[in-house]
Amino acid sequence: MPNSNGTWFTKRFVDANDVRHDMHVNIVTFQPGGVIPFAETHVMEHGIFILEGKAVYHLNQDWVEVEAGVFLWLRPFCPQACYAGGPGPFRYLLFKRENVKKKGLF
Repeated sequence: MPNSNGTWFTKRFVDANDVRHDMHVNIVTFQPGGVIPFAETHVMEHGIFILEGKAVYHLNQDWVEVEAGVFLWLRPFCPQACYAGGPGPFRYLLFKRENVKKKGLF
């Protein structure tokens, strides 16, 4: 990701601009020390399933410890950030709804 010094990157499995799909599926990986340094929000709800490692995730006003096997479901506009301070990579599967308006579904 931009300005992350290679400590945070994403592998996309579905082209977000391909309107044949109404979802966006990624694996997001943080190396130790990787961080989303600000609270970001998204217009859509989305799910996160932790695949590997440990981190703290900022949700609304709270920092929550998460690890492999944990599932998060985030509402639209939920402020979020992440810090992967563990000894190894932190990796999660990210699912978001995309292209819904482009398809005329809502």
